[in-house]
Amino acid sequence: MKTATLHHEHQPETFAFNAAAQEKIKAIFALYPPGKQKSAIMPLLDLAQRQVAAEGPYGPYKKGGGWIPRVAMDEIARLCDVAPIKVYEVATFYSMYNLHPVGQYLLQVCTTSPCMLGGVGSDRVVAAMKDYLKIDFEETTEDGLFTIKDVECLGACVNAPVVQINDDYYEDLTEEKIIHILEELKAGRVPPKGSQTGRKGSCPHSGPTTLKEYAK
Repeated sequence: MKTATLHHEHQPETFAFNAAAQEKIKAIFALYPPGKQKSAIMPLLDLAQRQVAAEGPYGPYKKGGGWIPRVAMDEIARLCDVAPIKVYEVATFYSMYNLHPVGQYLLQVCTTSPCMLGGVGSDRVVAAMKDYLKIDFEETTEDGLFTIKDVECLGACVNAPVVQINDDYYEDLTEEKIIHILEELKAGRVPPKGSQTGRKGSCPHSGPTTLKEYAK
């Protein structure tokens, strides 16, 4: 469940899209018929979040991740020619939009039924993450590196348990594997994404049974 608020204490007073983002906005608007700019709300929210991640920090952390300040939502409303509430409604509905400062690495862990039942089970992976980082859901480590977030299905049920770290999926996790991933990130290294057991895509754990030449 999302617990963030539009009135978070670290809200900046101003926000403006940079030159690179403005060029992307032009391309996004060109995808829609005249008068339908409001259809661009979702991609513009994502654009703002990524700009904050790249430029930061708009918050208390030296190396924060992406989030969307309220003034950014107001700017998107102005660009899309809609009332700000229309942007707030979208931003507060989808869990992929962060409404408060998050860590450099956003750990989005699926705790729905398939991930709870798959492999060692997401509950054990979550427990290992919380114990190692000493934080709970919607909390950030003191160094600003990690935030844990509970999310709904990530669409990789056959590779459960799954954790999405920023834009990358880490699949077939165990307690030991998620701790190793966190240790690598803390050391400034990027661990291999995808299945942590070495299987390709969603092949059976025993290996491919059909189209074997394509699974190499």
